[in-house]
Amino acid sequence: MTTLDQLKAAKAACPALLRATTEQKNQALSAMADALLHHEADILLANQKDVAAARGTVSEVMIDRLRLDPSRIDGMVEGIRQVAALPDPVGRVLETVERPNGLRIEKTAVPMGVVAIVYESRPNVTSDAAALALKSGNVCVLRGGKEAFATANAITNALREGLAAAGLPQDCVSMIQDTSRDSVNVLMKAVGLVDLLIPRGGPGLIHACVQNALVPCIQTGTGICHLYVDESADQDMALNIIENAKASRPSVCNAAEVLLVHRKIAAEFLPKLRFRLERDRVRRGLQPVELRCDRRAAAVLDGMVAGPRDFDTEFLDYILAVAVVDSVDAAIDHIAAHSTGHSEAIITESEENARLFTSLVDSAAVYVNASTRFTDGGEFGLGCEMGISTQKLHARGPMGLRELTSYKYIIRGNGQIR
Repeated sequence: MTTLDQLKAAKAACPALLRATTEQKNQALSAMADALLHHEADILLANQKDVAAARGTVSEVMIDRLRLDPSRIDGMVEGIRQVAALPDPVGRVLETVERPNGLRIEKTAVPMGVVAIVYESRPNVTSDAAALALKSGNVCVLRGGKEAFATANAITNALREGLAAAGLPQDCVSMIQDTSRDSVNVLMKAVGLVDLLIPRGGPGLIHACVQNALVPCIQTGTGICHLYVDESADQDMALNIIENAKASRPSVCNAAEVLLVHRKIAAEFLPKLRFRLERDRVRRGLQPVELRCDRRAAAVLDGMVAGPRDFDTEFLDYILAVAVVDSVDAAIDHIAAHSTGHSEAIITESEENARLFTSLVDSAAVYVNASTRFTDGGEFGLGCEMGISTQKLHARGPMGLRELTSYKYIIRGNGQIR
């Protein structure tokens, strides 16, 4: 079946999903979760093949992003069940207007239709996207990367089995079989068949979709996330936050890539930072973090000097760019010049500096005294997420159920004419 044929089949499945009640959708989600557990061995075997093929061609950090184990499958199953437990966004009346002529106008949430997701090497996106799309009344078309195709395809087959068991069309969730660039081009130009395109992956993929798509497209993902340690910061708290934000899982978009430190504490704090992220991590049997320093930070640490692009790079690895700044305003200016609008954090004991930072930093998620790693649908109470939108329309930040709906006006009258 060609990509175009798959899209036509997906479009044809929309009416059945529009008719489905909340109870039917929840039953389907439960069946999908059960099917994932039932086919766990098949999924893990497919994943072993993908990991073996990828080894030697990508970093170990990216291998970790690709790898599944029983606990990660349990997490995928739990994500589906959490989505089933959330309120159904479809049919929610967002606003009601009563006109003087007696017309009652209800602004009502409705599904987008066919949502296509282009993603790369994270297999859990397959089940997250399918669950969110189904609960929000959308048909989901998945186009995974070739490096994770066997895994994603095995997951999709299990989800489709669950849909069939619940009496819904299997084409409510489908995986594009063509992993060449041709299939992405088809998705980008499928006007009338794709209602929303969501690219999740590297800057090249996202840029290509945003620049070339003829269908509505949401920009997601790329995260050059910043941490700023203010002069008033609790330094032990700052070290805990920095290590978590950078090293807990460096291959994800909410991991920190840039650290800014106020000049008044740089001489005291930066040596603590290097000890914590280098020698102490080695002592604990963990991968150390490489620090790439601007001129002022390098003068304190006698460390590796940052290259010209290091403050504009999403490393997705155990690498952290470090700069010294003169003030909270200088930190805000640095972030404005280098951020991708994903997530930024300030560590401070100053309410005034926190207020200034949260007011002036123009990103989807802005933190005070917390790790950027919380920018996640599950952590925000959304069950899971379709992606992290770094634009301002139509959605911003973690995209959950409500962000996968549009709206229409339903007008009720009793014979009014104009």
